[in-house]
Order: sequence, then C-alpha cells, then structure tokens
Amino acid sequence: MHRRTPLLAVAALTTSLLTACGSGSTTGTASEATLAGTEGRTDYPLTITDNCGVDVTIEKAPERAVSVNQGSTEILLSLGLQDRMVGTATWTDAVRPNLAAANAEVPRLGDDAVSYERVLKEEPDLVTASFAYALDGDDPDRRAQYARLGVPTYLAPSHCDGRTDASGDGPRDHPLEMDVIYEEITQLAEIFDVPSRGEALVAELKQRMADAAGSTPGGDVSIAYWFANTELPYMAGANGSPGVMSRTVGVENVFDDTDVEWPQISWESVLDRDPDVIALGDLARDQQTGDRLEDKIRFLETDPVTKQLTAVREKRYVVLNGADMNPSIRTVDGTEKLAKALVDLGLTG
Repeated sequence: MHRRTPLLAVAALTTSLLTACGSGSTTGTASEATLAGTEGRTDYPLTITDNCGVDVTIEKAPERAVSVNQGSTEILLSLGLQDRMVGTATWTDAVRPNLAAANAEVPRLGDDAVSYERVLKEEPDLVTASFAYALDGDDPDRRAQYARLGVPTYLAPSHCDGRTDASGDGPRDHPLEMDVIYEEITQLAEIFDVPSRGEALVAELKQRMADAAGSTPGGDVSIAYWFANTELPYMAGANGSPGVMSRTVGVENVFDDTDVEWPQISWESVLDRDPDVIALGDLARDQQTGDRLEDKIRFLETDPVTKQLTAVREKRYVVLNGADMNPSIRTVDGTEKLAKALVDLGLTG
C-alpha cells in the first residue's frame, strides 16, 4: 500500500518470543535442472494486454531490467534472471536467504523508491514494479513517459486486481487470490523467454501452499493482523495478502467484514472481537508508533484496553514481516509461518 510500503524496513527476527520462524525452506527459486533447460518458447514481439490498464509490448527478451520493488525483484531472482538485471530499489526486508547470492550480483539503486531519472541512468529495457507508487512517483503519466522512450514497464497484477479506484491503494471488490501472483510469475517468465522456469516456480509455490493448508486448525481460531500504529492501529481487512493466509490455513480474520486492505480500527473494536491470536508486523523503522516488534508487545501488555485481549493474556503472537503482508511470493512464506505458529501454540487438531 502506498501509505505504508515505501516506509517499510523489516529486520530479521531476533526475539526469543514465540514466533513463526518460517518454514526453513531454502526453495523458492528455479532448480539448476530447470535453469539449464531449453527455453526459447516466447514469440516476439510479445504483448501483455491490460497490465493494470496498459498494453505492454516487449520486442525481445530483456537484458537490462530494473525492478523497483522487492516483491518483483524476488520473482526475477527466483527465475534465475540476475544476469539480466541492472538495478533494484524499494526494499522492505532483507532478501530471502536462498536469493542472497543472486541478489548480490545486482546493483541496488536505493533502499527506498528511486527517481525516474535514476532508473533511466541504467539504460533499462524493462522496468518492473509491485506497486504503482514506485513506478510512477507522483506522476500518473510515468508509464507513458517510459513508453515514449521505448522502455516497457510491467506492474504486478496484484496491484490493481479488484481495485475499486484507480490509485491501487483502496478497497478491493473481491479477495486477493494466489492465482494473481502466479499470473505475475508466468507473465514475467514469458517476457524473459524462460517459461519453464516460471512453470517450475509456480508448481513449487502451489505445493508449499497445499502443505501449509494441511495444518488447518481443528477448531474455530480467530486472528487479527496488526501492521503498525498504537493509537489507531492498521489491522488487515479481508481482501489482501493476510486474507490469503487466513483462508489457506483455515483461521478467521476478525476483520474480514471490511474490503479495505488495512483499515485503521480502534482498540475497543479489537477487544470487542477479541481474537485468539494476533499476528504482529515486525517493522524495523520508526515512522509510526508501534512499528517495531518490541514496541508492539510492550504496548499490548501494558495498555489498559489491549492487555485484556485473550491473545495478549495468553501471549499468542505470530511474528510476520512486511513482505509477508504484501502480495508476493512472500505470501507463501507468511502462510507457512502462520501454519507453524498455530501448531506451536497448540491450536491445530
């Protein structure tokens, strides 16, 4: 989301508190066998129709791509495309461990969103993004400007899927599904003429989601996802990445009656719905109150309203990072963390 994503910087988990420490999976990238396989199946020029309202034509497989969001970057790295990337930007977390070596080969243009001019300095033949703010800045005509210079742009379909306004920052009219993320992987693999790598990555992610779904709780378990802000907290609604996680492992988001992805909700309303578990965003930034994990827990356990919550009294916390809460391949990581935490908390059948 525009109002929060560019400010994120999420640290690795160092707390000894109960967390869902991830699946431990080192997968999430194309296998060596797949990388060595025959490609050359894309017919150019290739046109991706209605990419968030824009038809994008690719004349040949890109060789100088710039990715301006971590989510998009990690897809390209997972497809083994680091040798065709000349820059990345807008990082919210440390790179996924299995991608660290590949990522080290690609210049980082900035930790946060970078300017149009900075991107053009790299002479890109493709610019990819997860969110429009990183691609457009304050100029809604930016994609057209890139196009006039002969630089195609690709925006993640999850940014605009089901959006009820043009900004890509408002409600969705239906829940986000993993198929939209799989579509992004498939389209990027086709753009770069490595379709079999895309097929392999999608198949792996689907299997991991299926495995996580096998840890479905045995009874009714409710959850709230707190991103940031102690005064008027951002809690996940039904239709974003946390909704995918909840539906997959079979828990109920207590705020699944709103289609706004991150509505601000009073603590009295949270107490009224009293979730069994609270997922906490571990944000290594100081932009809003309660960004950091330790600040969240301190607040929950000392505030006269929040310390009454069942999840707080029982210390039922699940720690997620910013990328887990945004639509990306990290949604799978977040789902695995949630499934593991539910087992550790004794909330599965």
